[in-house]
Amino acid sequence: MLRIGITGGIGSGKSIVARLFAALGVPVYDSDSRAKHLMAHDPQLRAQLLAAFGPETYTAEGVLNRVHLAQRVFKDAAQVAQLNGLVHPRVGADFEAWVATQKAAGQPYILKEAALLYESGAYRQLDRIITVYAPPEVRAARVLSRDTHRSPADVQAIMSQQLSDEEKLQRADYVIYNDDSQFVLPQVLALDEAFRQ
Repeated sequence: MLRIGITGGIGSGKSIVARLFAALGVPVYDSDSRAKHLMAHDPQLRAQLLAAFGPETYTAEGVLNRVHLAQRVFKDAAQVAQLNGLVHPRVGADFEAWVATQKAAGQPYILKEAALLYESGAYRQLDRIITVYAPPEVRAARVLSRDTHRSPADVQAIMSQQLSDEEKLQRADYVIYNDDSQFVLPQVLALDEAFRQ
């Protein structure tokens, strides 16, 4: 069973591309939503996050306080590294358990969607990588229209924590261009056909 990673900078459209693959019946592991789930429900990870980032990390009701966490870490590379060092190993183990179930079900290939595929080291668990590309100015405009709570400075801070587009493109096995210059669906269909063969 092929393990394919799908990545791209914030606002590149990787989630839309992943949803297109899912619509074709491809199992997709969404690293971001699984990380949020584990941060909310994994007792060991919760204890580590509380110890590292303080009691404000969770509300009085026990809900992850993402606003506090984002404000605390995204402007400090050392804190981002600390957060990632806690969360990424748990996501990696969760992914491996998920892969085993997909393999047992006889899937020809699976996708792992992750913004920080290289930064987290998760690419080592995969056979091929797809990078979804859009220029930085297009990505920033998309994020600002989608995430109304973010400022341009917030978006720049997030982008600065991610690997450069140049490096992602250089390391990719495949590139899907989501820069409004060509249709995305035919690119997805071509890759799906190749992976199934």
